[in-house]
Amino acid sequence: TMLAFSAALEPLRIANQLSQKALYEWYTVTPDGSPVTCSNGVTITPDMAMGDVGKGVTVFICAGVEPQKSVSSDVTAWIRRHARMGVRMGGICTGAFALAQAGIIGKNRFTLHWENQPGFSESYPDLVPTQNLYEIEDRLITCGGGNAATDMMLDLIEADHGSQMALVVADMCIHKRSNDRQAPQKSSLSVAIGSRNQKLLHAIQVMTQTVEDPLPLLDLCDTLDISRRQLERLFKKYTHQSPTQFYYGLRLERAHALLNETNMTITEIAAATGFNSTSHLARQFRGKYGVSPNSFRKAWSN
Repeated sequence: TMLAFSAALEPLRIANQLSQKALYEWYTVTPDGSPVTCSNGVTITPDMAMGDVGKGVTVFICAGVEPQKSVSSDVTAWIRRHARMGVRMGGICTGAFALAQAGIIGKNRFTLHWENQPGFSESYPDLVPTQNLYEIEDRLITCGGGNAATDMMLDLIEADHGSQMALVVADMCIHKRSNDRQAPQKSSLSVAIGSRNQKLLHAIQVMTQTVEDPLPLLDLCDTLDISRRQLERLFKKYTHQSPTQFYYGLRLERAHALLNETNMTITEIAAATGFNSTSHLARQFRGKYGVSPNSFRKAWSN
């Protein structure tokens, strides 16, 4: 994606501009040296094709939509080879898919864009991404994409050239820096729904955790120690939906993400989101998004 790509590069350019020195050099690389088109339609012409890189270099894999489909065996072999050579590797936005496919994440902390995490977890259940903006390990650097790439680069600039340089670069970007890499990628749930009501927040947390095997409404009320009427009143007040509608929304958002980011069949996605049949999923999906899951996937792929 162009946003993540630019957000990673611009802090480096600005650091060079401010210092009047080539503090950083960068090259864009594609598998065969051919131009690539971003999801917004802008085409980027690379400097070169994949080849061996020298010591002291950091390689970032910048990916976007449908990350699994764009990673070839040549790319994963290239990543593995350089990781074995001690090259520091990084993933921007959904770049962690390529790193996972290459088998180099191991026990390192890592992250990727929050929207793509459900699909990632289905594909790599043994690898658990954090919800943080970015993660910096000794040989692995990852971020959630978007403006998180700027925060990640500012952290690296501070490590290399001090906090004052990082502060001025952030100001030049007109970017309010997050000084904590563990800051969440998304707004807190209480901010998103405009309420700090603990019963409501707990209800949504339980719903989110049980997307694959949704609880009957009365069982949910028992878990929360709240009456059905109270629960319905809370959801109506703060989400303008019934609890059932909100629950369906969470499950359909998960189905939407899995359709985007995995090769799971519609049957598998229905099971992973608590629908007892593909027709049930299709009916609810069409009601929310206006198209069937099959039509959505075909249109997205095209």
